[in-house]
Amino acid sequence: MSRRSVGHLVSVGGRAIKLLCGRSPHPLYTSVCNSSSQAKAGFKPERVAVVTKTTRYEFEQQRYRYAGLSEEDLKQLLAMKGSSYSGLLERHHIHNNNVEHIVKSLQGEGIDVRVVKRGEYNEEVVRWADAIISAGGDGTMLLVASKVLSKDKPVVGVNTDPERSEGHLCLPVRYTRAFPEALGKLCRGDFRWLWRQRIRLHLEGTGINPTPVDLHEEQLSLEQHCQAHRLTTMDGQQRTGTPHEHSKPSLLPVRSLNEIFIGESLSSRASYYEISVDDGPWEKQKSSGLSICTGTGSKAWSYNINKLAEQAVEEILKIGKSLTGLDIPLNREFIEKVTDQYNESLVFSPDDRRLFYSVREPIVNRVFSNSRQRGFASKVCVRSRCWDACMVVDGGTSFEFNDGAIATISISEEDQLRTVVLEN
Repeated sequence: MSRRSVGHLVSVGGRAIKLLCGRSPHPLYTSVCNSSSQAKAGFKPERVAVVTKTTRYEFEQQRYRYAGLSEEDLKQLLAMKGSSYSGLLERHHIHNNNVEHIVKSLQGEGIDVRVVKRGEYNEEVVRWADAIISAGGDGTMLLVASKVLSKDKPVVGVNTDPERSEGHLCLPVRYTRAFPEALGKLCRGDFRWLWRQRIRLHLEGTGINPTPVDLHEEQLSLEQHCQAHRLTTMDGQQRTGTPHEHSKPSLLPVRSLNEIFIGESLSSRASYYEISVDDGPWEKQKSSGLSICTGTGSKAWSYNINKLAEQAVEEILKIGKSLTGLDIPLNREFIEKVTDQYNESLVFSPDDRRLFYSVREPIVNRVFSNSRQRGFASKVCVRSRCWDACMVVDGGTSFEFNDGAIATISISEEDQLRTVVLEN
């Protein structure tokens, strides 16, 4: 199931622009301030950080070298798993060549460039850069975005392996090999700003641990994930000495561009929690977990949770026809039209200031209820009653979220992410 996101080419309302106009213009942005999202004169940053993904070849190589194995051992082990060593190496070279193309294009414009591996990407890198380029796929773009807390710092995604990665959050595929053209458009102002809304998280309660665990593109096993959380909990005890005290609400230092997922680490175990939507009454629920997404993430994991298949629509229409006696057409064209219209209703704009929550496979009985399986909200509060749960930001950063922890999930205008839209 994909957690990647689909970008939407929409105009941004004038409010964000006006906020920028209300203070001295940043020297890097020479666009004329007005109520349009269209950049007039473009921008040329002095310092750009290029954050690169970890390729599958690098991941496998690091893992086996850590175990003391040679490159030849790696070839044999990959062959035993049915993976192609030469294929992984080829994709690795394609990625590196495209990164080099990006770097040389930037340097050719006199821009100071700093290439950073995703494992080295931190707040210091964000402070140094005037703009950040994500060189990878949507997963790398989500990681880059999570640490950029200022809405004035542009983030641009470039898909460095378009044949193997969808890259919905990245520039159109043609600019991967024609990056100087994209750079020229940015400098001339031939693009549109798009401020994507993001989710902020406040965490409070008993026994919480706000130390994040980074999940890499190759996901940790359940045992590794639990061990990582145990290690960070031990670190928390050493720092505070009172890890089980009731804490005050703490704003976590990450922002979610796609979605927040809350649930038990073991997917076969039901997640038990209490939920309050827009300060409404608390409701006890058991389910397969809870997803809360932005407009950017509305065609990612959330879309796949809620979409209907044509088979289900056809069966519902047949039941409706038999119960009502109405002449409901059951041809393929009509079924496809109904299915598409319903599924399209699940998608909303990246600059929309609403959250969309989805309860996955709710359990309803005399103890647990589910008044609404999904819906829009301004704020969602969740109190954990789980044993070994986590709150995962964009599939890449995990926070321990066990019994007594309370998360407040909301959207603030301060957290918008500044991105660009280039037409094909």
